[in-house]
Amino acid sequence: MASVNTYILNNKEYPIEIIRKNNKNTYLRVKEGKIIVTTNYLTSSFTINKLIKDNTSFINKALLKDNQKKEDTSFKLFGITYDIVYGFPNTEIEDNKIYTKDEKTLNKYLSKYITNIYKERLDHYYNIFEEQIPIPNLKIRKMTSRWGVCNIKNHNVTLNSELSKYNIECLNYVIVHELSHFIHPNHSKDFWLLVGKYYPNYKEVRRYLKNNT
Repeated sequence: MASVNTYILNNKEYPIEIIRKNNKNTYLRVKEGKIIVTTNYLTSSFTINKLIKDNTSFINKALLKDNQKKEDTSFKLFGITYDIVYGFPNTEIEDNKIYTKDEKTLNKYLSKYITNIYKERLDHYYNIFEEQIPIPNLKIRKMTSRWGVCNIKNHNVTLNSELSKYNIECLNYVIVHELSHFIHPNHSKDFWLLVGKYYPNYKEVRRYLKNNT
């Protein structure tokens, strides 16, 4: 005979299955996202609830470990592969792992994190440009055929969100490339000389992007 209740961890419900048998003892285990209590017919609900409450720490760890087994995946961020571990209340990056609550929380965190990196890199190269260029307005979106776009009229620099998957040097190169278009709106010899002035190994990075997309 079995009955089912629920256990809540990080705003997520997990079923509690109570199995009653002709057992002498009571056992508690966590399996496949479910808390299972096996006991006898005489054990009261109060006793079962107290057992669960007294073992909260064990249950939480077991559920998080179970979630990790089921939902672990990987994500590439600026050339580094991170394992994603779901089921944690706060989002943190530590030792090539991203600990987070769920996919929605992760996406929100990464969007802000990536935007901050893009902005910091754009500000950095804008500040070291000796040539007179307008303050760029950063736009980020996924593009299928370009890594970046410079709109001279609106002072917009649009960067491909997919650059966040590659080594940070790829982002640096594309930023220099687009800022250089404020001076040379073409791909003339002078344009490439300007790119090389602020990013000397641009040929290597261009080749890498071409061969890895």
